[in-house]
Amino acid sequence: MKQAVLVAPGRIEFHEVPIPQPERGQLLLQIISLGICGSDIHAFHGEHRHVKFPFIQGHEVSAKVAEIGVDVDGFSLGQKVTIQPQIVCGKCYTCTHGKYHICENLKVMGFQAPGCASEYIVIDAAKVLRLPNEASFDQGAMVEPLAVAAHAASRTDEISGKKILVLGAGPIGNLVAQTSMALGALSVMITDVSNYRLEIARKSGIQYCINPIKQDLDQEILRSFGKNKADAIFECVGLGDTITQAVRSARKGTDIVVVGVFGVEPRVNLGFLQRKELRLIGTHMYQQSDFEQAIKMLESKGINTELLISDSFTFERYLEAYKYIEKKKDQVMKVIVRIGNAV
Repeated sequence: MKQAVLVAPGRIEFHEVPIPQPERGQLLLQIISLGICGSDIHAFHGEHRHVKFPFIQGHEVSAKVAEIGVDVDGFSLGQKVTIQPQIVCGKCYTCTHGKYHICENLKVMGFQAPGCASEYIVIDAAKVLRLPNEASFDQGAMVEPLAVAAHAASRTDEISGKKILVLGAGPIGNLVAQTSMALGALSVMITDVSNYRLEIARKSGIQYCINPIKQDLDQEILRSFGKNKADAIFECVGLGDTITQAVRSARKGTDIVVVGVFGVEPRVNLGFLQRKELRLIGTHMYQQSDFEQAIKMLESKGINTELLISDSFTFERYLEAYKYIEKKKDQVMKVIVRIGNAV
């Protein structure tokens, strides 16, 4: 089988390796669709501190069950599935207190452990989740980022009936906004400096789409949400300017959920944080329940993932997919690499 190996920054090689065989409690999966995320891009450029070359990328996937190991129940050959890509120790404090997703010894497939950029992988059945039959494989590859959004939404008080502000209209920000709507938010505003991404947000049904370069965000918040402003703010960019904006624009007592990944350590006005009694809340990855909720939202058609897929490339054109992302920059959302045959 073919396996794509990132051997150095910006350099992908295809290796021919044997198809692995599932052991007890495992499944052999044929990988069909693979999504490229922001962290993948950082790793591709050699800018991710948790990877060592050479390594195999890929953690946003959909697949078909190709072979079932001994002592595995609940799966059938050809079944559509996705995976939960964390590898945890099960022994540290967080693992033994219901928070395995922030395991002290956490490894993630595609970064600290081999990923899914192969025609086939073997994985523990406990990490595999069934997809709805009617879901496309490209939709299946969007379940992982949707689980990120579901977990982020769970980190604040109940979303239903609330006014939600999302800073950043990239794939994760868009999915956080759509998830908020699916959970019954009263109204949702999303911001971005890319008109392309804001147009995708409008097509996704997000009510208020604001470009803070062209519009006064504080005035738009008052106009759209009223004097009580937003009940919760999600920072989905990972820049000092946007976390500063979140703190400045928050009303007293607002929750700010930090979703974006910061490459440069930001400065936050702790005086504002204290005087307004804001809650600055972290969110990291997801648990199985978040995957299950993501799949349910996908099944109920409460989330539109198709609008977020900008383009797709065959496995052989994996490197071209990265070049496309580099060229398009903020004119691209999600790019899919199609590894296997969906039929």
